[in-house]
Amino acid sequence: MITAAQMRAARALIGMDQKTLAERAGVSLPTVQRMEASEGVVRGVVDTLVKVIQALEDAGVVLIGDNQTSDAGGRGVRLKTPPEGSAR
Repeated sequence: MITAAQMRAARALIGMDQKTLAERAGVSLPTVQRMEASEGVVRGVVDTLVKVIQALEDAGVVLIGDNQTSDAGGRGVRLKTPPEGSAR
């Protein structure tokens, strides 16, 4: 679905703080904080994950999964390879 690093990067890309993301997604601030503090893929209630992803997409973010191409051709950020010792 989405990794904690993707969430943080997506927010940074659009200049959104955690509180605003929580408000736009209709979830609590501690929920967003917990999601972003997790390692690797964010786990939790699927409905909550969908709300957060939708809020990011509504704000203009396109999430690109592993081995996917960016069809829109817009600007974006992606790691070439994961940093050593990190979980994906």
